[in-house]
Parts: sequence; C-alpha cells; structure tokens
Amino acid sequence: MAKKTYDLLFKLLLIGDSGVGKTCILFRFSDDAFTTTFISTIGIDFKIKTVELQGKKIKLQIWDTAGQERFHTITTSYYRGAMGIMLVYDITNEKSFENIVKWLRNINEHANEDVEKMILGNKCDMDDKRVVGKSRGEGIAREHNISFLETSAKANINIEKAFTDLTLSILNKTPGREPTDVPEKINIDRKSDRLSNRCC
Repeated sequence: MAKKTYDLLFKLLLIGDSGVGKTCILFRFSDDAFTTTFISTIGIDFKIKTVELQGKKIKLQIWDTAGQERFHTITTSYYRGAMGIMLVYDITNEKSFENIVKWLRNINEHANEDVEKMILGNKCDMDDKRVVGKSRGEGIAREHNISFLETSAKANINIEKAFTDLTLSILNKTPGREPTDVPEKINIDRKSDRLSNRCC
C-alpha cells in the first residue's frame, strides 16, 4: 500500500452568496493565484492542500459550493461531513451580509453540531465601495460566538491566516486524533470531483 503523506485529513467548506469571492479565496490559498475571470461555480468543486501545523501534516480538502439557490440541494448534502465551514460575504454587498444569518441557519440544519465556523468579510481591498462596516461583521460573529476576519483574495489579505486559524481550531478540538482517511460519504462524492466550473 502507498505510504500516507499526511497525518490528518480535514474537510472544509466555503459557503455564502454567489459572487462573494469563495472561489477566489480558495484559489488564492491553494494556488496563490488570483483572476477576475471565474464563472459561477456549478454545484460543487474542491481543492486539496497539505499544511503543517503543530508538527502534524494536515491534508485539507476544501469544498467550494455554489451560492445560487438552485444548487441548494446539492450543496447542503456536503455540510454533514465538514469539520470547518467558512461563511463568506462581500463587504461591498449588503445583501450578502444579511444572508449570513440564512447560511448560519443552513449550518444548524445540515452540519455536524461541533463543526468549527468562521465568518469572512471578503473584498476588504475595495474600501471605497464598502457598505458593510467591519464592526458589523465583528458583531454578528460575536453574537454567534464565531471567529471573524476581513479578507481580500485579490490583495492576499488574511487568506492564509483564515485557513490556518480554522485548521488550528479543528486540530485543538481533536487532540490525539488518529489519522483519518476520507469518510465514506466523500468517496461517493469523489465521482463528482469536477461537477463545476468556478466562480468568483
């Protein structure tokens, strides 16, 4: 059998309205790349990146979900096995911020009870177009007892930190956890690796 190249496998999920920059965040983290030419993610897509934290090699399987309502039934089925979920809104889009409450409700309905959550206010490089103040993001995060960061995939602000912090939160909650392979559920999902083309 091939030797495993990692100690732990964590499944992370990016959720939020269409166009808030979930795919851009993922690509900035996984490939250190940014492009404005993404088209909307169709259904679901994922990237894999291995990081080293606290002496452990952790393989991150990061799922990027479509924000559109019509893909809702596909994407919610991915909540269950997620160990960490990033809720993304766009600081230049009021509606995407208001919908964070809706996305939190989805997590409560579909995800594991102990899932680690983080709210990201993306596009913080566009301060001149900002409609959602940082204090509002911090407020909703505090209200739900979730960590919060403002990010920019374009300017590469807090992207690495967001994934590192979320991974550490999961790691600290699962001390001494045995190396795990992908849960069975995801084996089924693997067939749909490329159900998607990207979004921004």
